[in-house]
Amino acid sequence: MKCRLASRFFDTTAKKGHNKIKYMIEPNKNKVLIFSVTYFPFVGGAEVALYEITKRITNVKFDLITAKFSRNLPDLEVVDNITVHRVGQGKKIDKYLYPLKAFFLARKLNRQNNYYLIWAMMANWAGMAALVFKLFHPKTKYFLTLQEGDSAAFLKARTWFWRPLYAQIYKKADHIQVISHWLAKRARSYGYKKEISIIPNGVNVEKFKNSQLPTNNSQLKKQLNIPEKNQIIFTSSRLVKKNDIASLIRAFDILVASCKSSVTLVIAGSGKLEQKLKQLTKDLKLENNVIFLGQIDYDEISKYYSSADIFVRSSLSEGQGIAFIEAMAAGLPVIATPVGGITDFLLDKKTGLFCQVKNPEDLAEKIKLLLADKKLYLEIQKNGLELVRQKYDWNLIAAKMKEIFNNLI
Repeated sequence: MKCRLASRFFDTTAKKGHNKIKYMIEPNKNKVLIFSVTYFPFVGGAEVALYEITKRITNVKFDLITAKFSRNLPDLEVVDNITVHRVGQGKKIDKYLYPLKAFFLARKLNRQNNYYLIWAMMANWAGMAALVFKLFHPKTKYFLTLQEGDSAAFLKARTWFWRPLYAQIYKKADHIQVISHWLAKRARSYGYKKEISIIPNGVNVEKFKNSQLPTNNSQLKKQLNIPEKNQIIFTSSRLVKKNDIASLIRAFDILVASCKSSVTLVIAGSGKLEQKLKQLTKDLKLENNVIFLGQIDYDEISKYYSSADIFVRSSLSEGQGIAFIEAMAAGLPVIATPVGGITDFLLDKKTGLFCQVKNPEDLAEKIKLLLADKKLYLEIQKNGLELVRQKYDWNLIAAKMKEIFNNLI
């Protein structure tokens, strides 16, 4: 007796006298596959965003494919609501091999999970892996998030020989979410015609609020061997060209020479310019005034914000600048350059101070202004805290992202 079952589950056909069953499995709407070249323990705005957003979207389970980069990292682990799959040999070359390796692993995982939606974190190697997957699985929805802080000139130089293919990373997306209006313009410049959602990165407001205790300031000053009377200028960033830490160090040299009060510059982060920046510090005879912390664990970073008086980053370009938002949440006035996505949240003398790009003299003057003008300091501090609580709480951001997922799924 032949059973008639719903055709959406399978279709029965006959071929050369043999019955052939073809299963038509519906795409799985409860799982999403993420492509991201890096993930924890490597920390940046994109990695934090993935962690904070996914742990708040509990109706979906996430698989993530990332590059291994370090042999000490496991090939498979679960981080809250994400199952992390690492590909590569634990070397720097993993980044360049990522698109191919990630694509083949994605095909394997898709045979098990039949994803309805894939999510690429940034239009880089992760976007390339997602694009190739989309070309082989055109019915699968493809969601792209743009977080890049690199300048248009940098991207053009990096992608000139494969620009038509690079543009397809944008064009083939079913939906693009960006963290700033600056990045929305970039998506359009590469030919994307569909809807764009502008949803910034956020901050764990409670975590950074709890760091605003006077005892934290004293404890960390002792830990870092900073005199209690010193005021601390703090920056947290990758030590790469776009963040222009060299201008900050040169500005600090001017500040030390002219400022009556005692100051210390604390730099958190690592990168390929670390040794050059340390040498610059030595050349300027600032070894006793500048502290390089190296890479700080994300769970610990709020303690370092709490030890500071002002946050500064003299960026050449920024997708958004999550460190500025974190600083505001910790009660720090910020000084920044008017570039990229920074202009979305920083109003001069309202929620922060602007300094000129690659101008150490101007930056030094803005630091001195904040240290000297207590009224302005408190006004910027108050406005920054209010802005973060109203617009940049991760709970608010995750709710908006969940709405995108629901619409796509």
